Amino acid sequence: MQTPGLFEALNGPFGIENHLMYLGLFPDDIKAIYQKQAEWNRTFAGNCLDLGVDMIHVSDDWGSERCLLFSPATWWELIYPYHKITADYVRGRGGYLSLHCDGNFGQVLDGVVKLGYQVVHPFQESAGMSLSNFKAHWADKFTVMGGLDVQTTIGFGKYDFLKAEIERVMRLFADGGGLFCTSHFVQGHCSMEELILAYDTAYDLARRVAR
Repeated sequence: MQTPGLFEALNGPFGIENHLMYLGLFPDDIKAIYQKQAEWNRTFAGNCLDLGVDMIHVSDDWGSERCLLFSPATWWELIYPYHKITADYVRGRGGYLSLHCDGNFGQVLDGVVKLGYQVVHPFQESAGMSLSNFKAHWADKFTVMGGLDVQTTIGFGKYDFLKAEIERVMRLFADGGGLFCTSHFVQGHCSMEELILAYDTAYDLARRVAR
């Protein structure tokens, strides 16, 4: 079940530019607001677990196309402690814990591991989050969900490139560590023909790689 994070959830009422400014100008106020949001998130996650949901998928976008939207120090001070409230609760109840975070947040991957996230989506290659680097350095820490980048790969009419990218990613994870899917929802400019091609390619390749 997808559930709220902190920064992304409050961009709605604040506006992202104001929110980024508030992180620098009013950290104590932000801590108080994040505490309340985190307590609500924990309760919501608990309700989901009570209903039989086995994985809590927390959505919180921290990355730009190149790096974090704020400093790593800000993340550790203002984001980490309040994510920990929900993360500790979910893991304490035996639930699986998954994170959605767009953009490049490689500067705090060690913090993501410390929080106990077992799955990370999408590990966005178009923002510099290398899947090969994940396999080399992080594959024993968590599983990546994603691999089909909607910003660069699907929806552009480049069928041969699309099939080659699907095969590259799926073969990279042939020994495990990956849950293949799109990096985000498929965009409106993608034709049904191309979407069906992507699905059929992945479906067929999964069976050939498995053998």
